[in-house]
Amino acid sequence: MELRIKGKTELVTGASAGLGYATATTLHLEGARVAICSRDESRIFNAAKRISGGGPEVMPFACDLTIRDNIEKLIADVNRLSGRIDILVANCGGPPVGRHDSVSEEDWQTGYNRTFMSAIRLIETVLPGMKEHHFGRIILITSISAKQPIDNLLLSNSYRAGLLGYAKTVSKEIASFGVTINTVMPGYTRTERLDYLADEISAKTGQTKEQIFAEWANLNPAGRLGQPEELAALVTFLASEQAAYITGTAIAVDGGRTAGI
Repeated sequence: MELRIKGKTELVTGASAGLGYATATTLHLEGARVAICSRDESRIFNAAKRISGGGPEVMPFACDLTIRDNIEKLIADVNRLSGRIDILVANCGGPPVGRHDSVSEEDWQTGYNRTFMSAIRLIETVLPGMKEHHFGRIILITSISAKQPIDNLLLSNSYRAGLLGYAKTVSKEIASFGVTINTVMPGYTRTERLDYLADEISAKTGQTKEQIFAEWANLNPAGRLGQPEELAALVTFLASEQAAYITGTAIAVDGGRTAGI
């Protein structure tokens, strides 16, 4: 299938590793002009070198997405270098872990800025240009916790569910401009974030990381953890011209774990 992504400009945030990195790599292989960002300058520049692999240049940016001015400068810089942004993949950091009796007011504020408002500010900043050009693809990478809450992830369960409501509402407001917005919800996928969560659980329970990974794998009918490239394949299709009639959806990539219909 010809996805007609070649030559389009896409911005992937949180792309120095994991799901963002895999998505940027797949879109680059389809011929997109790729801009990537993360907070760590060294890591994002190294990621850009690995993704380009001797092919078209990848544009790396160091950016703390919790700060509005940084987001506005990031979008302006990408537009200046490439002319426009056709595809936005908003992959924002997960909030602190914890239960209702362990998360602090500061944790709530951190999660609000890191997970919730960073995504909204990115979208609101790119939307005017997409509406002007009557083309745009926005994909939010969240988590299955948005629909099926996960123990000890109170903040993720709360903020990611809020992003589903935001995306569904906005999808109705922008569809007539040829702009779509969809959400993908990864289940347990082998990334640095999963290593972090396993370390947190291991410190509290004494279980080894291998035991924790095995338990998570057994929660899925597929009987294994996901790979970042599997989510990236779906994001790439949703970013394509072929997906023009898909908007306002939330799709789980979780090996069948989500129990709801």
